[in-house]
Amino acid sequence: MNYQVVMSQYQESSIRVLKGLEPVKQRPGMYTRTDCPLHIIQEVIDNAADEALGGFGSRITVTVHTDGSVSVQDEGRGIPIGLHPEEKVSVIELVFTRLHAGGKFNKADGGAYRFSGGLHGVGVSVTNALSTRLEVSAVRDKQVGTLVFGGGDVVEPLKVRPQTSADPKKGTTVRVWPDPQYFDSPVLPLNEMDRLLRSKAVLLKGVEVVLITEKTGETKRWKFDDGLSGFLKEELLDRELVAPMFAGDLSVDVLRDEGFSEGEGAAWALAFVAEGAPVRESYVNLIPTSAGGTHESGLREAVFQAIKAFCEMHSLMPKGIKLMPDDIFSKASFVLSAKVLDPQFQGQIKERLNSRDAVRLVSCLVKPAFELWLNQHVEDGKKIAELAIKQAQARSRAAQKVEKRKSSSVAILPGKLTDCESTDVLLNEVFLVEGDSAGGSAKMGRDKEFQAVLPLRGKVLNAWETDKDRLFANQEIHDIAVAIGVDPHGVNDSPDLSGLRYGKICILSDADVDGSHIQVLLLTLFYKHFPALIRSQNLYVARPPLFRVDVPAQGKKPARKLYCLDEAELHAVQDKLAKEGVKEAAIKISRFKGLGEMNAEQLWETTLNPDTRRLLPVTLGSMDVDQTNAMMHMLMGRTESGARRTWLEDKGNLVEVDI
Repeated sequence: MNYQVVMSQYQESSIRVLKGLEPVKQRPGMYTRTDCPLHIIQEVIDNAADEALGGFGSRITVTVHTDGSVSVQDEGRGIPIGLHPEEKVSVIELVFTRLHAGGKFNKADGGAYRFSGGLHGVGVSVTNALSTRLEVSAVRDKQVGTLVFGGGDVVEPLKVRPQTSADPKKGTTVRVWPDPQYFDSPVLPLNEMDRLLRSKAVLLKGVEVVLITEKTGETKRWKFDDGLSGFLKEELLDRELVAPMFAGDLSVDVLRDEGFSEGEGAAWALAFVAEGAPVRESYVNLIPTSAGGTHESGLREAVFQAIKAFCEMHSLMPKGIKLMPDDIFSKASFVLSAKVLDPQFQGQIKERLNSRDAVRLVSCLVKPAFELWLNQHVEDGKKIAELAIKQAQARSRAAQKVEKRKSSSVAILPGKLTDCESTDVLLNEVFLVEGDSAGGSAKMGRDKEFQAVLPLRGKVLNAWETDKDRLFANQEIHDIAVAIGVDPHGVNDSPDLSGLRYGKICILSDADVDGSHIQVLLLTLFYKHFPALIRSQNLYVARPPLFRVDVPAQGKKPARKLYCLDEAELHAVQDKLAKEGVKEAAIKISRFKGLGEMNAEQLWETTLNPDTRRLLPVTLGSMDVDQTNAMMHMLMGRTESGARRTWLEDKGNLVEVDI
């Protein structure tokens, strides 16, 4: 290879800075779902819902037009149409053309959106970028401002005229023509749209949500006066409840000195059904969280602790049976709506809440209320407890069968493996931990009931070009295979997974370069020699925090320790604390050099606790097997250093740099 030729192709002019909405067009999948246009329409609907959440307007109207466009009309305050004092551009244009521009950044008392779907600030600008045309009309101060965009750019400048009797009395109307080139299918899934709008009506008590489909002439209207409990009853249809539904709606005003922000809270409806799949829906600031998150973990923790205490109080537990959270929650149906200041989501599409404070928020609100309800309805509480006990007994019997099959095995577990007590494979987890120091903290901080720890010494062998018959010559790989109970195999093999000892195999390494290297070596090992564990979704990567923020006591708020996954979360936490009036000089920020610096309590809270940890499942990407193997060989092959260097030089201009 001619190195000079390669270098001539990579120079100062090769670095490209994406401006405006270009990043969205270049990589739409980073900002929205690209299977269909529903999510970019949802961004507009969410803005209308935020206005209703703030008490502005009692109706949201969505129209699916025959030309494929969708319009959303609210009765809110109308997007401001005057000039921004700093940018010298109309505010309505900024909202639709600038990433990270919007009223949701103003979280102070009296801010435009004290509680909204998040701090991303890229919502409707993404909608605009991925549309062939977008029209917006805002009624404000007896004036109407209209603006038209094409492909994210202004094609008809802002026009302002006096309001007439033919105009809406108030609010904003946005009409969107999604660009089909950015989506796998340009068809809008109307069933999902129905469900989305109905859920908005449920969460916005007293607000009417209307869906008009021009092609069929059909008009649907939703308005729920019973809120979450009425919605859950409708979802469960005629299924028999084990006990009456438990519902509540509380804010942090009922808590004292817990460190939460004014207005935060939760509303819920909870029911237990013996037969059929449970119904579970959750929301944060009206945003559907289909993948759950920390607010659901808070509900789960509260319900488990309340029923566990109830069973102990009334001596309901049979001898030798121990309740686990899944025993109780597996038969629970619920609708949960949390109101969280500055929520942190996993990804721009906001399918999962990551805010750790939400666990404590929901748990602190629900647990006392549910304990009171159980003790006021003792017979109903015993029915719920009986259902949970039956689940625990069934789990125990299944685990005993698994243990009986295992007893004939002659494999001796590695001496440095600290195993768990449970024999329930689905519940059990093993953490492959970098180093003995971190392994010691993990052993002390874990839940010994279901969490095992296997410390690894140094960096694991690069097993990409190692034959599976030679793998056991390496002690670390031998210990991993024996501990998990599965033999090495190829991608086309059908291995026996009956000996699998853990439902979750978690890679836990430092949040630094060396830790990332160990992570890559382990991922290579599992992809090459244990691919069935990836296909069956048994492999995970734990994400420990990089920073700890110590916040002193402030007024009624006690001293706090906040953990941040990366610098982006650190900046978000600093902004939130500044809005709370915490002085920057009073905050102490610590950076973890490695897992060994964390004590057992910190490691449990941030990385091991199922309710608050960040655990990423390892799955196969969209490339076919041959492409994936070729890429892995180039990255991990011992003789491929030249190809790796060429690849890095070719892809260097794709690196994103914060300026």
